[in-house]
Amino acid sequence: MLDKEKMLKLARMKMPFGKYAGRVIIDLPEEYLLWFRKQGFPENELGALMELALELKIEGLETLIRPLKQD
Repeated sequence: MLDKEKMLKLARMKMPFGKYAGRVIIDLPEEYLLWFRKQGFPENELGALMELALELKIEGLETLIRPLKQD
């Protein structure tokens, strides 16, 4: 179940490293998240959010998060 805090973090927290550093977690490409799933998500809050972002993308639900983004 999505709670408000996780939804806000998905919409506002930025990737801290790698090819997509600075990109909001929900905006990471699905292929990148799938690669991380194979390699293993980080074992912290970031990893949990990346995994959740992937699940939402697979189910076509990332549009639920986009209105929460800050520009």
